[in-house]
Amino acid sequence: MVKFSPNRLNDIFSAINGKKILVLGDIMIDEYLWGKVNRLSPEAPVPIIEIEDESLRFGGGANVALNLKTLGCEPIIIGVTGNDRMGEIFLNMLSDSQMRVDGIVQTKERPTAVKTRIIGENQHIARVDREKTDSISESVFSNIKSKLDDILPETEAVILQDYNKGLLTKELIEYCITKANEKNKIITVDPKFINFMEYKNVTVFKPNVKETAQALACILDTEEDIQNAGKELKQRLQAKNILL
Repeated sequence: MVKFSPNRLNDIFSAINGKKILVLGDIMIDEYLWGKVNRLSPEAPVPIIEIEDESLRFGGGANVALNLKTLGCEPIIIGVTGNDRMGEIFLNMLSDSQMRVDGIVQTKERPTAVKTRIIGENQHIARVDREKTDSISESVFSNIKSKLDDILPETEAVILQDYNKGLLTKELIEYCITKANEKNKIITVDPKFINFMEYKNVTVFKPNVKETAQALACILDTEEDIQNAGKELKQRLQAKNILL
């Protein structure tokens, strides 16, 4: 296990302060509805939640960007929202958090991804997802590439944040990595299963153990298993670093 001293951590945080980091990936809104439960519905054996409070938070790649902002970086998100009410709310949330909106592509082809969690009496009752997960269209792909070409030169690193929601297609992954390597940018990846092996020639590839076991069709029970899996991923993906 790698351990960092407080002084080393301070050095790291000081070094990243003000750095522009591009976050390319699936973005969404996490909606929370809190309420109380006093009775069951007469229509079905389910509780009736009387909503008392609600909140909207960044989800997916947008949450990654917010974390970077909290650490002192200047994140720039490239992603897709719907041309809808929640899409406008998302842009306002970015502005309120002092993050740029020029990397967002709005489209009528898909809704803004929203995950609504309903909580009654501190119990998670249900989650409702509004999203479209098929691959982005050629027109959206073209707009994303244009955003990438404009924004990439001013950034120091790229984070590819994949949630299998349709943005990071094989073509976009290859395009982004190629362009970033041409400009000697740091490239880090948080992958998901569908395009797991498409993230070649990156700086840091960071799957979890479960995702790695699925991708390599193996069982990772011991520290030795995990180390061997990391070495295999490093060789197959030609990545500079693997973080499991």
